[in-house]
Amino acid sequence: MASSGATTLRQQRLGFELRKLRENAGLSSTAAAALVGVNQGHMSRIEAGRYAVSAERVRAFARAYACTDQSLIDALAGMTGRRTRGWWEEYRDILPPNMLDLAETEHHATAMRIASVIHIPGLLQTADHARVLASNVVPPLTPPDVEHRVSYRIKRQAVVYGQRAIPLTAIVHEAALRMGFGGPAVARAQHRHLIEASTRENVSVLVIPFGAGTFPGSGQSIVYCSEVVPQLDTVQLDTYHGSEFLDAHAQLVKYQKVLDLMEACAISPAKSRDLIARIEKET
Repeated sequence: MASSGATTLRQQRLGFELRKLRENAGLSSTAAAALVGVNQGHMSRIEAGRYAVSAERVRAFARAYACTDQSLIDALAGMTGRRTRGWWEEYRDILPPNMLDLAETEHHATAMRIASVIHIPGLLQTADHARVLASNVVPPLTPPDVEHRVSYRIKRQAVVYGQRAIPLTAIVHEAALRMGFGGPAVARAQHRHLIEASTRENVSVLVIPFGAGTFPGSGQSIVYCSEVVPQLDTVQLDTYHGSEFLDAHAQLVKYQKVLDLMEACAISPAKSRDLIARIEKET
């Protein structure tokens, strides 16, 4: 068992889930440490996500806690070991940690649902569209930092276009389609890209038209990442101070319902493509 360097959101989540199993079993940290043969300091670091833990150790914890949910145990065991050095690690000293956490969360997701009112979802943006957005943040970024953010955003899109492409449902409000970021040429290219993406088998683009009126979730972008078991799902929200990640059961249920209601307000995929094409011609 060894320290794993910079603590990631995924490591923290594993530690939190192990702590939750322990608490559900009614065991103190000291008692649990004795049962599995680790000292109190190691137990605290494991539950804080600061120590790598093996799959065998996770299964030992599960036995000690009398956990019989085999699917959950297998999923937790799959989160173990030293931190996987994914492509996002090359940005560790360049981008804020929560941006790397989002990339890692998306990488391990089995399916995603995204809702956005003002912006085109990042996983469906063109490089030029992403560059316009990165060039207008506060405080302003240097040109090299802008390009780092653009390349990071494009690499994230491997979850949609790569070899292990996952199902993606993107709920986009008509307002996002009409914002015209970057001017007509950039906007038209973004519209065409969105139409092309919507024809992929794993991608569904649903547009909420202006005529739909008000709906839940209209004030923020939502990213819902499904995991191999629903207990490990994660919601990411964009805020002015960065990403906020939610994983409590009540929060997951709430945002599932919000996304369901937003999806119900959207028009069909075919009608959505027609609307995007019409807006492109008007741009």
